[in-house]
Amino acid sequence: MNENDLIDEAGSASESPLQIMADHLREIGQGIVLSSGIVHGEIELQVNAGTVAQLLMLVRDDRQAAFTQLIDLTAVDYPERKDRFDVVYQMLSMSNNMRLRIVATVSEGQTVPSVTGVFMAANWAEREVWDMYGVFFTDHLDLRRMLTDYGFEGHPLRKDFPLTGRVEVRYDETQKRVVYDPVKLTQDFRSFDFFSPWEGMNEILPGDEKANADEEEGAEST
Repeated sequence: MNENDLIDEAGSASESPLQIMADHLREIGQGIVLSSGIVHGEIELQVNAGTVAQLLMLVRDDRQAAFTQLIDLTAVDYPERKDRFDVVYQMLSMSNNMRLRIVATVSEGQTVPSVTGVFMAANWAEREVWDMYGVFFTDHLDLRRMLTDYGFEGHPLRKDFPLTGRVEVRYDETQKRVVYDPVKLTQDFRSFDFFSPWEGMNEILPGDEKANADEEEGAEST
């Protein structure tokens, strides 16, 4: 065994299991994985949206990786970016006790291929991402809204969606049906008092003027 072999063994021994797995995933995903690293104690791979399904099959079928479970699929909105959304796939390898996060960055209006053909668990998750963020998944068999009504306008988890919403739902007794009305809040409900009681009261409250008058009378009598 020469000196170089000793250096190689020492270097490999110092690598964490996560880093070893990250290197292996980058190797089997060569040409697909754009970047890899350890982020918040988990392996993270960056890929193009069009190659997500291919990478999911690779990490699922590779015996060393064995990321056989898709445990979550969601999105994150960054409206200040040109490529506004991150579509995030959370994977689990039971045999290795490891998690893997695959991130595909997409712009507004860009479609993402559905991965229901690889993991059927993505079915409702993709519907929810479409409903909440407006990211459209092609080749999905039933991409309907899931949490909002079918006639709902907009996507509530986008950062630019108004907090009060655009319509309110109520049951109309005269029409005997559910109706939608524009949201109307009186000005009083839009004025927020950010005063903290821990900072002390400096304003005169109703009734304080009487207490002040009594104090002044007591001071004059003395």
